[in-house]
Amino acid sequence: MQIFGVDIGGSGIKGAPVDLDRGDLAAERHKVLTPHPSTPDAVADGVKEVVGHFGWTGPVGVTFPGVVTGGATIRTAANVDKGWVDVDARVLLSERLGGLPVTILNDADAAGVAEMRFGAGRDRQGTVIVLTFGTGIGSALFIDGVLVPNTELGHLELHGHDAEKHASTKAKDDHELTWDHWARRVQKYLAHVEMLFSPELFIVGGGVSRKSHKFLPLIEGIKAEIVPAQLQNNAGIVGAAMRAAKAG
Repeated sequence: MQIFGVDIGGSGIKGAPVDLDRGDLAAERHKVLTPHPSTPDAVADGVKEVVGHFGWTGPVGVTFPGVVTGGATIRTAANVDKGWVDVDARVLLSERLGGLPVTILNDADAAGVAEMRFGAGRDRQGTVIVLTFGTGIGSALFIDGVLVPNTELGHLELHGHDAEKHASTKAKDDHELTWDHWARRVQKYLAHVEMLFSPELFIVGGGVSRKSHKFLPLIEGIKAEIVPAQLQNNAGIVGAAMRAAKAG
């Protein structure tokens, strides 16, 4: 069974048809740059380009980098244009895609759902937290395999600021941090999250998960097990498709 997944990020919009039996992309993903400003109309055009690249005509699952309530309404937009707040993204994107059925969910929740089904969280019980490091820090919290949606733990306060301003991959790049220096920032962030939630497992995802060997071994003092995401940066696409299949 194949369903299309789209992952909207602060820097790129990427998507592909997903083989839901394997939990993997059924074709090489297509990516366009996130427009600036990243207004609803401009981003919707990007989603249309990604879906149209494959000539897709079925259900589409779409992730969004912010809180999504009721499976449709955007409530926060930290790393995209603030014009998204209170937009019914399901209606907007369905209209832009010529009436195709669209399902919307938080981007990190999508990545988490995929990792728990097909990746590093498979068959894991207890408290598991999936963290996606990129333009910001996304989070997905699972209790015995059940998602607690829209946790947005990247916005926890750390050193007087949103944690993602201090420990995201963007912060590493913007401040030209070494892997060692950035790992210490990530370690402080993980210690803060661990203090609040006491997870058994952290799964570290996002694009930087491809380079997990460069920073995960440098992180010390965390009681929870820490592993890289197995689906890496495709997890959001897979999770979006999974949610669309469930809705459809």
